This record gives sequence, C-alpha cells and structure tokens, in this order.
Amino acid sequence: MAEGLALSAPSRFDSVTGQGVVADVDGHRVAVGTDRFMASLGVDPAAFAATAARMGDAGTSPVYAAIDARLAAILAVADPVKPTTPAAIRALHALGLKVVMISGDSHRTAHAIARDLHIDQVVADVLPAGKVAAIRALQQRHSNVAFVGDGINDAPALAQADVGIAIGTGTDIAMEAADVVLMAGHLTGVPQAIALLRATISNIRQNLFWAFAYNAALIPVAAGALYPTFGVTLSPMLAAGAMALSSVFVLANALRLRRFDVARVPREAGDPADATRDGTVRPQRG
Repeated sequence: MAEGLALSAPSRFDSVTGQGVVADVDGHRVAVGTDRFMASLGVDPAAFAATAARMGDAGTSPVYAAIDARLAAILAVADPVKPTTPAAIRALHALGLKVVMISGDSHRTAHAIARDLHIDQVVADVLPAGKVAAIRALQQRHSNVAFVGDGINDAPALAQADVGIAIGTGTDIAMEAADVVLMAGHLTGVPQAIALLRATISNIRQNLFWAFAYNAALIPVAAGALYPTFGVTLSPMLAAGAMALSSVFVLANALRLRRFDVARVPREAGDPADATRDGTVRPQRG
C-alpha cells in the first residue's frame, strides 16, 4: 500500500494456528508461514537457510512466502522486547526464581533472545497446543510452576500452571483462566506480585505463631493451672482483656503490609548470578 500497489482480494483463505496462512489470489496459490509450514506444503525452504540463520541470531523470526508451491521470499518478523522486561527478569532472579521462556519461535531465535535477557531455560518451536505439555514437563521437575501469558492460546496453559498470571492488557479469555491478573501491561508486576505474596505469607505465619503461643501460655493460667503451686489466678476481666490484646497484636502486625513498597522490587534486583534459584516463573513470548 505504501508503494501505491493495488492489492487483490483473496478468493480463499485458510489459517493454520501457529504455522501460517494460505490464500488464492488472482489465480495463484500464496502461502506464508514458518519453515515447518512450508515443508507441510511440499515447499523446501533450504534455499534461504543462511538468511534464516542470520535472522534467528539477530532475534527475529524468519517467515517464508511461496507462490504456487515455489519458494518466493523470506521475511523477518520481530516482537520487540519491552523496555521493562530486563528489569523484571533481574527482579525474578533476585527473588530466587528460575525463568523459562516458552515460545513458538525457532530454537535459534528463542535462544538469541534468551541470551540477551539472561533467561535460564528455553522451550522453543512450541505450537499453542504444546504449551500445556511444556508446563506439565516443568511441573515434573519443579514443585511449583507459574505461567505468565496474555493471549487466547495461553488460556489452557494458564489453567494448567500451579499459578496462572495474566497480563491485564491481554485477552479476556486469558484473564478468565488466570489465578492472578496484573492490570499493568508489562512484566514488572510479576516480581512485585510474588514479593508481596511472600511478605503476606510470612506475615500470616508470624500471626499464627504468636496467636498460638499467646493462647498456649495464658489459657492454662486463666484455667488456674498456677494456683495450686503459686496461688496465681487470672480474673475473667483480665482474661478477656488479654484475649482482646492478642487480636490487637495480630492486626497491628498485619497492617505492616501497608508499608510494603512493591514499586521498589525491580529497582532492588541484583545480578542474576547472585541469586539462589529454587522456583520457576515463566514470562512467555510468542
């Protein structure tokens, strides 16, 4: 269109999810898609192997075009990494998590991106239906697996993961399938949510410990356990006040979470090499 060319309307159009499209245009059969898609149509993409390798090393995905079952062109398709993504991955590493990328890109392209972002593991060349199988394989090796996605094809994977995290700018079906929805459209919310979750769990454990310890110490005193030996008793009024005071302690400790600053989590991230990695969180591309 920018060149002022007239575009013909296709008389037939077929789409294969995760692979490519085929259309009849002006009496010609035009196909655009991955190398795997070309091979399924009987088109050998080997003529562009060197060009495809250079594209993959540059972090772009090669897409082939064929006309009447003859290879015609190769295109480079890029999904730019958001500026906030490197900081989010550093923050995940600083939290002691391992980052795995599940992508439909080729192995060469996916590993080039993973090297730039310091991603620990790559599962590449995965069709949309294969994401669930990839998560199951990770669940067999890790105790807990979280998956981050935003597309329609991510919904089954979000449901399969132990914790599904959807990006709020994604599709409605992804948000319905997820356990957590991040309203921001970037990945920095993932380490923030995990850090806040850990702080909340720690706070709950503290409250349970002190509540049980408090009651375990004072209930026997209120029941007169010390009276036979020491002649010490606890009046009902003081017992009621002590019980109310324990609730005040618990509430005060819980309110400390209001001081938790999630916005500082990515900025405080250390170097990935300094992290202890004992969990799995996956930012997903493609």
